[in-house]
Amino acid sequence: MRVLVVGQGAREHALCWKLKQSPLVHEVYAAPGNAGISAVADCVPIGVADIVELADFAEKLKMDLTIVGPELPLTLGIVDEFQKRGLPIFGPTRLAAELEGSKVFSKEFMRKYGIPTANAVACNSVDEAKAALKQLGYPAVLKIDGLAAGKGVVIVESRAEADEYLRMVFEEKKFGTAANRILVEEFLTGEEVSFIVITDGKKSLPLAPAKDYKKAFDGDAGPNTGGMGSHSPAVVLSGEIAAEIVRSIILPTIQGMASEGRPYTGVLYAGVMLTPNGPKVLEYNCRFGDPETQVQMMRMDDDLAEICLRVAQGNLGDLKGLNPKKEAAACVVVAVDGYPDDFVKGQEVEIEPIDDESVVIFHAGVVKKGGKLVNQAGRVVSVCARAASLSEALAKAYEAAPKVHFEGARYRTDIGYRALEARKAAEQ
Repeated sequence: MRVLVVGQGAREHALCWKLKQSPLVHEVYAAPGNAGISAVADCVPIGVADIVELADFAEKLKMDLTIVGPELPLTLGIVDEFQKRGLPIFGPTRLAAELEGSKVFSKEFMRKYGIPTANAVACNSVDEAKAALKQLGYPAVLKIDGLAAGKGVVIVESRAEADEYLRMVFEEKKFGTAANRILVEEFLTGEEVSFIVITDGKKSLPLAPAKDYKKAFDGDAGPNTGGMGSHSPAVVLSGEIAAEIVRSIILPTIQGMASEGRPYTGVLYAGVMLTPNGPKVLEYNCRFGDPETQVQMMRMDDDLAEICLRVAQGNLGDLKGLNPKKEAAACVVVAVDGYPDDFVKGQEVEIEPIDDESVVIFHAGVVKKGGKLVNQAGRVVSVCARAASLSEALAKAYEAAPKVHFEGARYRTDIGYRALEARKAAEQ
């Protein structure tokens, strides 16, 4: 098989790394890729939003499969373009991807099909948002309607915080047209998990459960980011609760989208809060997670290429489930100081050699310039490790993280520890 991966982050590096291990795959391409991806795939300089050019490339090279990493090309209709040309592609159509592309659409969809979620009010102005906040009270969650690279959600504790955020959204237009509408949402308490499945529109196969850490700083402090670390297993998710999530969230979502005339295939990612009243959906994503994919690929014992090709052909067949390795995996994201707000680009990145095949560094915002590695994004690399236990995997990842050098490098030092402490307390 000849496979094209669309994207340029650590998620796509992990996908290319995993695809390269498939006996079915003889060539892997990435568009546009990054410095790390170039070691396992041929990178081509086509942007993720250039969907016609991507389709032209796939058609010219007769790609047997294309896998889409980020959400933007999915919401722009890359799957529709490829399908129109008879090109096999893994991912949801533009209409199906609206589950992530519009927070308002997804909230209305969940209400219609009885999928458990937080109460929320859609608002088109500052005045409407203030009225909704008065109704729901504080703390509250404000979400912009459109795509914002994981940074369009904020928890406000007071009226002053809300006023400042609403000014930034509606007056300063920080998020542009993506924030023409916002959701004012009830604040939910509990542990958050990423529940991610692969689906052909009928059957769903859950990936290894994972937990990610969105806040910028230790102790879940600071602004939301694209993700500062992850681990699998999720620890906080029991088999019983996982079955409940499939029953009350995943299956009704797949069936509901089919009923809406928007059949959903590809990756369905439900960000779920495990509340005292049961699991509730925080948001949907229509693609592999980042940094969840990094740990899920390290644990995956199945052939990713075969599974994605089956989905692209519309039939998972007799596959009963996926088979994660018994080992655990952990991921620590090394970012630039200042991320997710203002940060410096173009800094030289040096990575010391690591003589341990159970430790893998997936490149995110790293490109080659003049023979050197330089950063071009806030999240620079994902340092990942696999081991017999989660505590060992975390220890390995944290031992390797200081081997990544650039000015202002920083990472959270508490990934996974609270989950481990909670499990230890539950066992006593």
